[in-house]
Amino acid sequence: MHESRLQPARHYSRRRLQCALNALLLLPLLMHLLPAWADDANQKVTVAEPFIELHTGPGRGYPIVYVVERGRDVEIVKRRTDWFQVKTDRDITGWVARRQMASTLSPTGEPVDLGDPDREEGLGRRWQGGVSGGDFGGASLVSVYAGYSITDNLAVELTVNQVLGDFSNAISATIGLKQVILPELRISPYFVLGTGVIFIEPRATLVQAMDRNDQVGYVGAGLQFYVTRRFMLRSEYRNNIIFTSRDDNEEIDEWKYLGFGFFF
Repeated sequence: MHESRLQPARHYSRRRLQCALNALLLLPLLMHLLPAWADDANQKVTVAEPFIELHTGPGRGYPIVYVVERGRDVEIVKRRTDWFQVKTDRDITGWVARRQMASTLSPTGEPVDLGDPDREEGLGRRWQGGVSGGDFGGASLVSVYAGYSITDNLAVELTVNQVLGDFSNAISATIGLKQVILPELRISPYFVLGTGVIFIEPRATLVQAMDRNDQVGYVGAGLQFYVTRRFMLRSEYRNNIIFTSRDDNEEIDEWKYLGFGFFF
């Protein structure tokens, strides 16, 4: 950016971006393997009540398909809010209500810790939005976003940034994918990849500078911490490449130090 640079220009490293893209392309394979790893670590519990009832789905409206008697073991496969999908020692799968699972015992004979139900309920919510603040190449950054979760691991997010610099201001709008690693954890890492546009307005007073409208691409990573079933905190880093009309494309670091998100 000759007339309206937000920071000193740095040449775009093709090798660096290619390595990041290659890593992101491997994420679908990683997500395919993670369930298999998780299956090996599924928790086994022992029925302590006279019996527990297995439903065909996660809700009271689903019919009871099987009854497991006291003293038999079941394996917890996954969870949806207050319902657990379990598999019996006879390979029969069904859904059990939390109130019945709360009375099961671990292999050591201790009551089972069923974790945080608020976090599990949050996994079922698809729409989310939020705001954050940070730094864009040395300039102040205010950001808002809205997203839709296609699955628990994959979401589409639209982000609008307002950048306030000493020599120029900018507004950018991007759309991209967010790949969440192990979304069942309260603190979940994620990766982002996307593209968009950035409009740069110089703050020159002595010389009339030209406004610019360029395409931008980004890769990045972040952490999200689930405070409750509706609210989360986020922190994110992006490496932005601004594709200018010249040969020297620009690389700008973007830090969102603290963000606040919510489900709706």
